Amino acid sequence: MRSFEEIESLAVEKKGGKAQLASLLGEHNLPKSETELEKIGDDRWLAMFTKCVFQAGFSWKVIDQKWPGFEEAFEGFDIARLSFLPDEAFEALLKDTRIVRNGAKIKTVQHNAVFLKDLAVEHGSAAKFFARYPVTDQIGLMEILKKRGSRLGGNTGQLALRFMGKESFILSGDVVNALIRENVIENERPSKKNLIAIQAAFNDWKESSGRSLNEISRILAFSVG
Repeated sequence: MRSFEEIESLAVEKKGGKAQLASLLGEHNLPKSETELEKIGDDRWLAMFTKCVFQAGFSWKVIDQKWPGFEEAFEGFDIARLSFLPDEAFEALLKDTRIVRNGAKIKTVQHNAVFLKDLAVEHGSAAKFFARYPVTDQIGLMEILKKRGSRLGGNTGQLALRFMGKESFILSGDVVNALIRENVIENERPSKKNLIAIQAAFNDWKESSGRSLNEISRILAFSVG
């Protein structure tokens, strides 16, 4: 495994210089602070989980265009209300043209509302749980999202964390290819062994480079394509 300085040099070369790489990274890619994350309402976490679930395997543009309708149909993603979604409310949502009428994905809203409500009971708020969860164990957080959430495994959960401002890496195709190139992992399988090796590599690069997981993840991707 090369030093992160060497990997960043590859990205600089691929993107045509340090200035171009810095522009691609941009300040918008920096994570929020723990304090900022804690101030986000739990309803916004449910909204983002829902948005990422519906965008998976679908046109992101369509979901973005219809999103105001989602906010209306799900009444602002109030967790307490959506935790108890009666059959008649579910049936109404199946006919609601303001949203994408996918029954299985609509059901995830209730399941994830319960998940977030449970986190709030356990930690004071779901936001506090996510804000305080150590970034040095993202694979642990990904496992929680997969096991306790609904359809939040894989890239869906990773994207939700990133979009909410939690410091995180995303295992996109280019990032995985970079990790294979650096001999961090031998293949693309999301095995426990591979995930542990990935976390260890990111932690090492974070410590040595002083960069956030967000930046490291993107630079790895830029070093490939």
